[in-house]
Amino acid sequence: MIIKKYKAATEKDAILMAKEDLGPEAVVMNVKTTKRKGIMKLFKKNTVELTAAIDDNVTEKPAKENYSDDAQNAIEEKINSIAKLLEQQMLAGNDKNSEQSDEEKAERGSRFDAIVSDNAKESYVRVSEEKNEEKSPSKNRVIDLIYNQLIENEVNKKTADEIISEMDTENKNLPLDNILANVYQKIVLKLGEVKPLTTGENKPKIVFFVGNTGVGKTTTMAKLASKFKLEEKQNIAMLSIDTYRIAAIEQIKTYANILNTPMEVVYTPEDIKKYVEKYSDCDLIFVDTAGHSHKNEEQKKNLKEMVDAVSDYETEVFLVVSAVVKYKDLLDIAKTYDKLFDYKLIFTKLDETRASGSILNLKLDMGKTLSYATWGQNVPEDIGVIDPQIVAKSLLGGAGDGSGF
Repeated sequence: MIIKKYKAATEKDAILMAKEDLGPEAVVMNVKTTKRKGIMKLFKKNTVELTAAIDDNVTEKPAKENYSDDAQNAIEEKINSIAKLLEQQMLAGNDKNSEQSDEEKAERGSRFDAIVSDNAKESYVRVSEEKNEEKSPSKNRVIDLIYNQLIENEVNKKTADEIISEMDTENKNLPLDNILANVYQKIVLKLGEVKPLTTGENKPKIVFFVGNTGVGKTTTMAKLASKFKLEEKQNIAMLSIDTYRIAAIEQIKTYANILNTPMEVVYTPEDIKKYVEKYSDCDLIFVDTAGHSHKNEEQKKNLKEMVDAVSDYETEVFLVVSAVVKYKDLLDIAKTYDKLFDYKLIFTKLDETRASGSILNLKLDMGKTLSYATWGQNVPEDIGVIDPQIVAKSLLGGAGDGSGF
């Protein structure tokens, strides 16, 4: 499968570019309009970015690693820079009683700017200067800064307090590297073991994607289906029980056509049993469910009946949640689905938020296993197995925009 992007002034122009480049069989996968903001909208028009695909019928390229060496090294460099930043702020706090010359201070500031990433510097300085910032129970300035960074990234106060309470907060001479390593390790341990999707011991394994409306279930399913079909060379089928949205069914049909996989629409528990039996030779059967309010009792009942209908087979349920949803609502959603069945967690839209505290919060509050994260609409690129080390570094100000989890 060949997937390409095209930018043009209008959707029609972008489609023509795709058809000319890929041929008449090209299928539109996504259309995104970029709107100019501020005064620039007076001078430049909006642009359209279209993603199109076509089956190239050639041997696929080797699967890409989730995280490139360059990306990993960049993250390591950022997290290491935090120690430098903390050291700089501590030294700055002692400047009032120092006899340093202006030249020495300027030189130190220059070194500081050269080694500290803009994101980490901005985050720490903002947190430390806010008048109404959360106060850590510590008497250690360095630990206080780390505590405030966790709060800034929307880690629950209860969790942040717990992490700090496990440290030697009275020791003001504790080395910076030791403090950072200690907090980092505690976060990684709290996130626990991450478990991605695997094929079952017996065919087929039924994989359900559940969650509220608008969290990206259909796109997330398509990304995983693409990876297992193209990279793992698995035999798959796709089902949709989202009969509320015609667009969702058409979207899955498009993906199924590109991947050359069967796709069926399910209306009743009897239907899903019939289609699972029909495609029993598949390794995986992906099931897209209807997005609805977690407060709708009738829809929850229907969903559970669908899952229970194939209980004779090996099943796995993924609760897909958006990282941009208010955490109180996120917790309500997770608790509601927990009453229906066990599940693993997939976080979407990490590219739309700078704070990833909800990943740690929901893991600890619900005790569920983490699995995947997504950060865009590109299929199948914008998905990866959650890496606890990257999450920990993000919470400490060491990751970028949330992409690449």
